[in-house]
Amino acid sequence: MFACRNLLKLNKIRKKKRRKPHKSSTPKPPKQNPNSTTHDSHQFSLKSQSLGVQPLGNFYLTSSHHNTRNPGLGTIKSLTDELILDILGLLEPTHLGVLSSVSKSLYVFCNHEPIWKNLVLACSPHGFLFKGSWKSTFVAEKYPAYYSKAGSFGLNLKVQDFYSDYLFQSWLCANLEMKSEWLVRDNIIRRKGVSVDEFVNDFEALNKLVLIEGCLGNWGAMEKWDRDYLVKVCGDARFSVGPTQMTMREYFVYADQAHEERPLYLFDPGFANKVKELGRDYETPVYFNEDLFSVLGNERPDYRWIIIGPAGSGSSFHIDPNSTLAWNAVVKGSKKWVLFPPDVVPPGVYPSADGAEVACPVSITEWFMNFYEATKTLKKRPVECVCKAGEVIFVPNGWWHLVINLEDSIAITQNFVSRRNLLNVLEFLKKPNASTLVSGTRDRVNLHDKFKKAIEASFPGTIDELAKEAEKKKTEMEKPSFWDSVKDSNSGGFKFSF
Repeated sequence: MFACRNLLKLNKIRKKKRRKPHKSSTPKPPKQNPNSTTHDSHQFSLKSQSLGVQPLGNFYLTSSHHNTRNPGLGTIKSLTDELILDILGLLEPTHLGVLSSVSKSLYVFCNHEPIWKNLVLACSPHGFLFKGSWKSTFVAEKYPAYYSKAGSFGLNLKVQDFYSDYLFQSWLCANLEMKSEWLVRDNIIRRKGVSVDEFVNDFEALNKLVLIEGCLGNWGAMEKWDRDYLVKVCGDARFSVGPTQMTMREYFVYADQAHEERPLYLFDPGFANKVKELGRDYETPVYFNEDLFSVLGNERPDYRWIIIGPAGSGSSFHIDPNSTLAWNAVVKGSKKWVLFPPDVVPPGVYPSADGAEVACPVSITEWFMNFYEATKTLKKRPVECVCKAGEVIFVPNGWWHLVINLEDSIAITQNFVSRRNLLNVLEFLKKPNASTLVSGTRDRVNLHDKFKKAIEASFPGTIDELAKEAEKKKTEMEKPSFWDSVKDSNSGGFKFSF
């Protein structure tokens, strides 16, 4: 339960201007200011105002003892806020508009931004022009004539004495800036000028993380890829943004105005085919040139993506698809990474037994608020870093990772298969539930057979050779050491045979 006196003064919090991304420096931790909000003795820096929703703990600190939430809800006042929102999400938009005028409580619930976000995304599969709020965007998209007359449908009414932990946390996660203590830990291995052989032997072969500096100097993207260039060169081409498709111009309009718990992320696997110039503006770093999935030609699974997002956007904890290796290069901006080895499930993350589904906090910020502190007491603490423009992080097979943009960011990422993880990929692709686990291809069931056949045709004997090497390594690991060999297995002592 949230509880703090300063949260009663949320109406005094001023909206901050979005900072422009820095090209070469690590983002500085947000400075504390008089408008910061206190929660459990920790200082949070917030970005905007809410409808007046306060954490439930504040209800016990006020003298009025009046919670506006309950009056006006009628028979549904005993339901949880989450369930109320689920029910409202099933209603027609016109019904939401009528209900929002019934009472202050229903006004708050019916103006909950995620409800209108879902409506926009459902009715605008080919993109939209964001109008400052999801409700305004829906009206503008669905009823343009009415919107042009009525103007903005922003959240203007501030409701007094409304207490709800569920609604408040959603707003808090949408407007909370990263705390400095979440950014200071940087324990990843960094290398500059490393050779390909050193990379393979010291990192790839050992399934070990590394951040490589100074290997993107020949990328045209490093100089060209700003907003003006991307909008101009991409034109009317549409890119994958969650469940919808947007032009670069539309997406940047959205990104400039978005303050939400889970900002939409431009994450497109076909960018280089849609806009040829984008594919020519970068090349795979030499360390990752071996990509055996390429033997599948046009049938290979999705493997490369352009990633664009505002501060606060990113990817919650996941393991990269199809048991592949990956690299991620930051072109503009910076990203905070938190990574756990394959044998450690991150706190707050609950994968299903077959690995097909992962339950985790609603947003990345929520994970930092509720679970980051727990990582400090783990026997195996996570690897963390801030990856800046011009740097590349290598993510080995099976590593859990979370990524959040600290500022407006642009990146390129690719998943690949090398000889070091070929057997892992083949084993993954032939799992009984491959149709559920395999991703990035239409033919999930037959991908294993197609891939194996293509490898055997292109690189005869490679699979058998790698299998023999793996078996030899396994035997050597199981072979008893000298001291184990001289132990008396019956007495637990040593055999003094000399």
